[in-house]
Amino acid sequence: MELAFLPATEQARLIRDGEVTALELAELYLERIDRIDPELNSFVTVRGEEALEDARAADASQGDGPFHGVPIAVKDLTATKGIRTTYSSRAFADNVPDFDTAVVRRLREAGFVILGKTNTPEFGTVAFTESELNGATRNPWNPERTPGGSSGGAAAALAAGLVPLAHGTDGGGSIRIPASCCGVFGLKPTRGRVSSAPFPSLEGLSTSGPITRSVADAATFLDVVAGYEPGDPWWAPPPERPFANEPGTPPGRLRIAVTAEPPLDVPVHADCKAALEAAAELLANLGHEVFEATPPWTGAGLLDAFITVWQVSPALYPVDPELLTPLNRGLVESARKSSAADYAQAAFHLQTASRRIVAFWQQVDIVLTPTLALPPVPIGWQEEGVDGAIEQLRRNTVFTPFTAIANLTGLPALSVPLHWSSEGLPIGVQAIGPPAGEGVLLRLAAQVEEARPWAARRPPIA
Repeated sequence: MELAFLPATEQARLIRDGEVTALELAELYLERIDRIDPELNSFVTVRGEEALEDARAADASQGDGPFHGVPIAVKDLTATKGIRTTYSSRAFADNVPDFDTAVVRRLREAGFVILGKTNTPEFGTVAFTESELNGATRNPWNPERTPGGSSGGAAAALAAGLVPLAHGTDGGGSIRIPASCCGVFGLKPTRGRVSSAPFPSLEGLSTSGPITRSVADAATFLDVVAGYEPGDPWWAPPPERPFANEPGTPPGRLRIAVTAEPPLDVPVHADCKAALEAAAELLANLGHEVFEATPPWTGAGLLDAFITVWQVSPALYPVDPELLTPLNRGLVESARKSSAADYAQAAFHLQTASRRIVAFWQQVDIVLTPTLALPPVPIGWQEEGVDGAIEQLRRNTVFTPFTAIANLTGLPALSVPLHWSSEGLPIGVQAIGPPAGEGVLLRLAAQVEEARPWAARRPPIA
């Protein structure tokens, strides 16, 4: 396998063994970004000379971080000291933070060389990476289609071989959605596993996590970013052993509930059902107990409550709403019309519904669903024939009805690239694990990866 597509953990080994240098890797990816990214628009900011300087420093040092000298891209919703962070908003077009978030600090401590920042919709509000400030990111498998969002730039860059792995964030599916659209692996950790410090996470919905080509890369990434920061309101129990040990451990015979019935009443495309059925058959052949069953999430009135909470997010940024996109401006206006009692009632409803839903995992180990209800849709699809911010937000759920449930409940979840449509578009399958159950998810995903490898599949642009 050519160097640009090697797993990040393997690249780190090559650096440690002196078979390749951090500078050679940085030069390789910067050349690919310069040559390929004009067609994708996956990067917002590229640290050309700065990244090369960091790579030379990595080569000159004896760092012991697990990713020492390995390049990475950071999503542009995450503040990076000395690196422009736009949140994909005109209001922050020239913003250069003087601090790192806790996640970025941990990434630097692990030895990563930051190549740049990847594209996202403004404030990550929606599932499509189309930005007024930074333009639309295109899917490497078909540039007329969305790469998903909100970590769309991260997943597109990874799929095209512009980085060996990427950082993403997930508040309603924003890692798993683009992982599905771009044919890569994405993991949303348990609530409280990864700190959002120094900022709060609205109702604990959003978390950072990995977008990778291999399960082992995701597991080692999780070891790097996981952990408590002082004042965190949510704190997941530390794992019994490093997550990096999980991919090499047999998962045992798991109870896997399979359902194509989403929490919201929307139709599911035949290609997405076919992906789920093929994955269920594979898991049964691997010896797992596979059966049809749906958690008690239908008819729970989750969408209205979720929107009442979600619409507050863009209102938390201290900027003039006139500088925002029409969607986020509309959400700010709607949020300001809602009362504190409305918000508290919605949060209360989500928490009580979550208790009922999570109890289902006392009967099962894993719930398997399609990641999305549709294959990757055309660029601009989210706005076609839709009026108003709330209705546009509802339109997102036609595409992504399966993902937000893991954010509402705090459960870990991942998307595995196991299926491609007749049009050559990736179709992901989602696995939702038990509370604090990243270990069992990683063990199962590694078993599936070995049985049906996906890393050799490359989009034409790559």
